Amino acid sequence: MSGKPVTSYNKIRKIGIFGGSFDPVHLGHTGLAEDAMKQAGLDKVIFIPARLQPFKLDKKLASGEDRLEMLKLAAGNAAGFEISTYELDTEGVSYSYLTMRAMREKYGNEVKLYFITGTDAFLKIDKWKNAEELLTEYSYVIGTRPGYRQDELKSYIESIREKYGTEIINIDNVQVDVSSTEIREMISRGQSTAGLISAEVERYIRSNGLYE
Repeated sequence: MSGKPVTSYNKIRKIGIFGGSFDPVHLGHTGLAEDAMKQAGLDKVIFIPARLQPFKLDKKLASGEDRLEMLKLAAGNAAGFEISTYELDTEGVSYSYLTMRAMREKYGNEVKLYFITGTDAFLKIDKWKNAEELLTEYSYVIGTRPGYRQDELKSYIESIREKYGTEIINIDNVQVDVSSTEIREMISRGQSTAGLISAEVERYIRSNGLYE
């Protein structure tokens, strides 16, 4: 009898997969992950920084190394958080369906995988590559903000559930309402980002001259 040793994940039943550019990672990202764990009952959340996001191919990103280091500073030591370099280590565009296939292969069918995303991204999910596979094979946790596109999201979720039978969990996510784009612009103007990114991430950005 030969082959690779089998890793047991018997105690882990629900894993959140949180992909993104994380350019830079901010408190809205980590807050959403925390809320997903608490409100959706996830055992852990895996952050997966993208190499090249399909809808951001024309955007210039900080290096994968810098984005990974910032993620380690923001989330690397937090209970229940892990970081995967799967997409950074994989050549080409970082398609979510390929990442989810890799996570399924790693953790097996006994573990339920939840794709964590925000309202705006989820409302476009039917345009993603291999959307049908993503919506039939995996579950979703959507971070929502009070009053933001709620009717549109509710109608869209109903149509997705009816068509694919997808498990979708809405969670309240009101901790920090900011985007990485806004943070980069603030840094380039020399403005303070206190309360938007962790002090460790801010120090890393300043010391490495990112986004100036």
